[in-house]
Amino acid sequence: MSTSSPPETGGPTVSAQRVRALFATMCRIRAFEEAAERAAKEGLITGAAHLSIGQEATAAGVCGNLRTSDLITSTHRGHGHTIAKGASADAMMRELFGRAGGTSDGKGGSMHIADFSVGMLGANGIVAAGIPIAAGAAQAKRLLGEDAVVACFFGDGAVNRGPFLEGLNWARIYDLPVLFVCEDNRYAARTRTGAMTGGPGPAARAESLGVPAHPIDGNDVMAVDALAGQLVEEMRAGGGPQFIHAKTYRQKGHTVADPGTWRPAEEIAQFLEHDPMTIARQFLIDAGAGPADLDAIVADAQQEMADAYDSAAAAPWPDDGLAATDVQDIGGPA
Repeated sequence: MSTSSPPETGGPTVSAQRVRALFATMCRIRAFEEAAERAAKEGLITGAAHLSIGQEATAAGVCGNLRTSDLITSTHRGHGHTIAKGASADAMMRELFGRAGGTSDGKGGSMHIADFSVGMLGANGIVAAGIPIAAGAAQAKRLLGEDAVVACFFGDGAVNRGPFLEGLNWARIYDLPVLFVCEDNRYAARTRTGAMTGGPGPAARAESLGVPAHPIDGNDVMAVDALAGQLVEEMRAGGGPQFIHAKTYRQKGHTVADPGTWRPAEEIAQFLEHDPMTIARQFLIDAGAGPADLDAIVADAQQEMADAYDSAAAAPWPDDGLAATDVQDIGGPA
């Protein structure tokens, strides 16, 4: 759980064409987050929004190995996972703005972004709450006779919550196809996770429950992609749950309102040098890609998100009649 230095890179060999596609996904995630940050500063997004800048490789590398029929659960920091799973950036931006045409008609916002049409079961404002949801979804798919895999994203702070034990234990005893992905960005909100976590950490806890754990550099999209591809294939064939401990770094503060200045400047600078975009870009250049080609991928992503921003800002507010839809009615008091 040390924050002293970034991990070494160097994953298995993958094709440059595949890495180019993963790089494009990462660029789209970062451009979306930067547009969301701008919107929050301009007052177009109200309430909390948590950015995943610096963690793009984990989302892209895992979701790049999933089918549309596979499912994911996410955290309050879920924009990147949702984009990587295939959701419309335009509909997502409208959701963040609370406008018509959002993925949940503008009623869920950032912390509850969801899109069932692409298998994204939802972000969750409650730490670790997605873990038992993922286990339940996997069991439901099993009962339906489907070979779907469920990828469950959560942060390192979630390993100190009760649902972590419950969800991993349930997945293990029923051999459910859940890929648990711990995005260890070293902080639970503004607290160093290592200072609040007993024992050797997330991977050891997973192993103690009989769930095989795989520590990896979460900023190396090539390594994440290769590992996730191998594990998903094994799980789809009936191999039971697996655990990825992806060590990464959140470059921004806890929320868009948090400048993150409470972290040592030298720590931030050190991890910025280990940026997932830089790692993937260098891989592609070493494989023969031209810088101008890669710059064009970045520019395309930025233009897509600028268009989504403008579309969301111009979209109308949802119809008042939608306010009571999708809400459970438990009846009046007895």
